[in-house]
Amino acid sequence: MALAEAMAFPEFYAAHHADLARLARRLSGEPDAADDLAAEAFLQMWRNWDRVDRADNPVAYARGVVAVLVRNRQRRLLRERECLTAIGPADSATRAAPEPSDVDAVLDVREALRRMPYGRRVCILLRYGYGLSEAETADLLGIAVGTVKSQTSRGADQLVRMLTL
Repeated sequence: MALAEAMAFPEFYAAHHADLARLARRLSGEPDAADDLAAEAFLQMWRNWDRVDRADNPVAYARGVVAVLVRNRQRRLLRERECLTAIGPADSATRAAPEPSDVDAVLDVREALRRMPYGRRVCILLRYGYGLSEAETADLLGIAVGTVKSQTSRGADQLVRMLTL
């Protein structure tokens, strides 16, 4: 790696770390995991910096890396949850009782987004949260523009239903 390329990565990191951590938090719904996901994304980009630096839009490339990492994490957690369910229910004495304030809390947009399927959530966030076009979103996620349109539409409808309950 040339010295000029080595200097570009730290600048890219400084300029975009907060944005990518925020995207990871919004996509995953897990504030505690967001920094780890962003750090993992930067590690992957650093390992392939020559390819990232040559990309037409390195920020879009980075967002795509974050989206893939979040999706992979959610799939892994789902598999783990399915394994635990197959083993059997946890002892009721070990389960924590919900906080009264949590039970009475009003469902906010973040909670509604967290409960949505990944495809809908990521399309809603990229389209409305980050202002990407349908084509940019499709390119970033590696899916068809029609899929972005349908997922965004269904996601918006689901979001309205969830928030008006």
